[in-house]
Amino acid sequence: MKYFGNEAHEARRFDDANARYERAAVKTQVTLNMLNIGQAIIIAGGLTLIMLMAAQGVQSGRMTVGKFVLVNTYLMQLYQPLNFLGFVYASIKQGMVDMEQMFRLLSVAEEIADAPGALPLSSGVAGPGSVVFEDVRFGYRSDREILHGISFTAGAGAKVAIVGPTGAGKSTISRLLFRFYDVTGGRVLIDGRDVREITQDSLRAAIGVVPQDTVLFNDTIRYNIAYGRVGATQAEVEQAARQAQVHDFVARLPDGYDTMVGERGLKLSGGEKQRVAIARTILKDPRILILDEATSALDTRTEQEIGTALRNVAANRTTLVIAHRLSTVIDSDEILVLVDGQIAERGTHARLLERAGVYADMWLRQAEQETVAGEIETAA
Repeated sequence: MKYFGNEAHEARRFDDANARYERAAVKTQVTLNMLNIGQAIIIAGGLTLIMLMAAQGVQSGRMTVGKFVLVNTYLMQLYQPLNFLGFVYASIKQGMVDMEQMFRLLSVAEEIADAPGALPLSSGVAGPGSVVFEDVRFGYRSDREILHGISFTAGAGAKVAIVGPTGAGKSTISRLLFRFYDVTGGRVLIDGRDVREITQDSLRAAIGVVPQDTVLFNDTIRYNIAYGRVGATQAEVEQAARQAQVHDFVARLPDGYDTMVGERGLKLSGGEKQRVAIARTILKDPRILILDEATSALDTRTEQEIGTALRNVAANRTTLVIAHRLSTVIDSDEILVLVDGQIAERGTHARLLERAGVYADMWLRQAEQETVAGEIETAA
């Protein structure tokens, strides 16, 4: 709102919403009051009429004074609960609306669910798991396919990089591996097992991710790092922070690890948030590691320092690196160049440069941009 100067616009929208709520609340209250007034008039009229009839009975000798009092007592016990009828009706009506919404929500089918008889991913196997994509096809909508027959293998302990232009489907691959969505064709395998046959809890416990869009909770730095493994000790949190090159920064803060990061980490810079996310993943100690633009918000020097830490973390783990900055993937065992949902090229950094294809063109363009940026920085 402040970026675009729309405080007044949002205030008007808020006033309009309050006005609609006010009209509905007044209508409800007026209706309830009319019900209560009408009910009170009917009860008062009925009570008066019956008591007059009882008085005539006493006067004529057909009723005793005791019976007259008894009639009055019965009527009081009857009409007093009726006074609450309006409030009870409103409460019941509101409860019915809430129950309707609740059952409507419960009736929504779970889009991704564990298959009957799904087994956990074996945690007793030493080392990381291998990842295989077999002719994978997927689209967020049935009429728009994103991935068109993707096939590759990331062996246990291997590092595979996925590069390509924006919108090529790179991040979609990581979502399919996490099974946030199910493939529409082909299979995704971990250690030779289809992810659809594995329980989601055990699958996601074995995978760690450093996302491009870092999300932090409005809590302390300690809490956000320890979220990677709930129950971790302070020493373990600090060790992960050191590996992510964020411990020294935290130590300089007045409140240290008790510093509140704000909503979605707004009190931290982009690089600081990303380092906290890296520390969180390091603490999780996953078998399979996904780096989705993990250093996109870092300067060159910090990126090199973090790169060393990430290489140490990725050792003996299957690692998928999704990157725009090609300098971060040159040491990969295999680089996949994704274009329009298909693998256009694949191979090592050196071989792809020799081919002088899409990857080589991307490399030259980025080298030119870095050279121009360096000249501008030097001139400044």
